[in-house]
Amino acid sequence: MGRRYYCDYCDRSFQDNMHNRKKHLFGVQHHRAKKAWYDYFRDSSAILCDEQLKKPCRKFLQKGICDFGPNCRFSHMSEEDMFHLQRQVEDERRLREGAVDSRMPGRCVEDWLSRREKRRSALGNQGDLKDKDDSEEVQEESDIPPQLLSVHDLPPSLLPPPPSGWKSKVNSEWG
Repeated sequence: MGRRYYCDYCDRSFQDNMHNRKKHLFGVQHHRAKKAWYDYFRDSSAILCDEQLKKPCRKFLQKGICDFGPNCRFSHMSEEDMFHLQRQVEDERRLREGAVDSRMPGRCVEDWLSRREKRRSALGNQGDLKDKDDSEEVQEESDIPPQLLSVHDLPPSLLPPPPSGWKSKVNSEWG
């Protein structure tokens, strides 16, 4: 059957060759899906700033629907939506300012990544990684900052492994 390429943004797969991959990666649907994926993680303040710079969409205001949808260069937000977004931005700002004082030291993502890298390099220098105890492995997994676990709808390639580990299939013909 051949190799297949799976695109996490578009949630589809196709035969992997240079022509098909290039056609897909430069396609309009892929660019829209990729933009939608990254827009999902945009900060509320960035969304508010963009929406305030746009003029209101006349067609959306008159008919309640726009032919361009999310690709419209005009704003589809009502005054009420803008008010709620402003309130959300203010709430997030207050939470951040309050969280800076009460944050536990060493629990940010950058600190966790640096500690994890130091631990792995130290284990690599000591010898085989298989000598590591299972209890240390469980402790390391539980040490993951909650910010990393709070992202919803991750593509399959970015999901963390299950607690029991990946299941490996053993073919009885070869073994």
